[in-house]
Amino acid sequence: MGAPIDGSAGVRGHRHLDEALLDDVAALASNDPGGMMRATAGAGAQVREATALTAEVNLSQLADEGRPRAIVIAGAGTAARSGDVLATVAGPRCPVPVLAHRSSGVPGWVGAADVVIAVSASGRSPEALAAAEAATRRGARLVAIGAPDSPLQSVAERGRSPFVPVPRRAPARASLWALTVPVLLAARALGLVKVTEADLAETASRLDADADRCRPTAESFVNPAKTMALSLAGSVPVVWGSSPLATMAARRFGDTLSANARYPVVTGELGEAGRGRVGLLDGYFGALAESQRDIFADPDEEEEASSRLSVTLLQDGGLADDEISAPAGVEERRIEAVQEICERRGIRWTLLTAEGGSVLERFASLVAVPDFASIYLSLAHGLDPMAVPAVTELKEKLRG
Repeated sequence: MGAPIDGSAGVRGHRHLDEALLDDVAALASNDPGGMMRATAGAGAQVREATALTAEVNLSQLADEGRPRAIVIAGAGTAARSGDVLATVAGPRCPVPVLAHRSSGVPGWVGAADVVIAVSASGRSPEALAAAEAATRRGARLVAIGAPDSPLQSVAERGRSPFVPVPRRAPARASLWALTVPVLLAARALGLVKVTEADLAETASRLDADADRCRPTAESFVNPAKTMALSLAGSVPVVWGSSPLATMAARRFGDTLSANARYPVVTGELGEAGRGRVGLLDGYFGALAESQRDIFADPDEEEEASSRLSVTLLQDGGLADDEISAPAGVEERRIEAVQEICERRGIRWTLLTAEGGSVLERFASLVAVPDFASIYLSLAHGLDPMAVPAVTELKEKLRG
């Protein structure tokens, strides 16, 4: 896959971002003591390990009772994203509803006819534990996915339900693939998705290749993640996906930009944005900010006075007859229209187009580069992407 395509209109300074640091391998490593870059580079290995671990678990009992009425993926944060990925990969032709449930417990209608997949990287999240316990009480089929020797494993074992042990090697947000692959394979055991071994192998290879292109030793002018980080620096990012698959990748990018780089971000589906959110481009952080600039002002002071939007467009690029792709030509027309609107308003835009044969590989191609971009953006601002003090503080206060 080629590098992201940039529209350079309206580019200004990078606002306290150390651009030179992006090509200083030693400095990057120093700013990343927790190893978030290394954890993210292991995404392909996560796919392979999770595939192997899931194969060791007997999921055939899930299908013994036939097709479920609905499937609920319960968890919080990245664990819940795994449910969103399943819903997107299953697509609108899925014969049963697929719901990502982020609250404690399970929906009131869940019963013996349904399947609940409880997911938690730590195996300790209240949402996943409460969902697993509720599913067992109600007689629903349960699959649990999380850290071995955790409370979640204990709940699954008490209910004689399958448990997929996923070693916790990194924070949940860097473990998307470790959590998602078992969810997909559980759904495959139920006959709800078509994910082949070849799909998984090609997805892992895609993630490996993108990790190599985005490695710290690759300089900015050939590193698509560093290029993307520079295009976002000092801006308020707006990330829009052109299809359900691309929108899922856009939301994932929003997660990593917020957690890794501490950037506020707007995400959504491009078609829906056209009904309202595209108006952001004319607002205080968009064209209005440009029109109010004092041409005689000091550029540095002017840059401090007003943030600018940057628009990142994620395009699926799937086959026209794919059930989760937009109708032929619609994606391209929407993308081109937004690019032209950005150009006229002096707003920088970046386009990343998916590649790959399967739905899963295309999704991987839209996730990998942005994952690394969020880390480079964090490191160039002097932030440790692994440590998020506000999140830790919030958890401590809630436990207290």
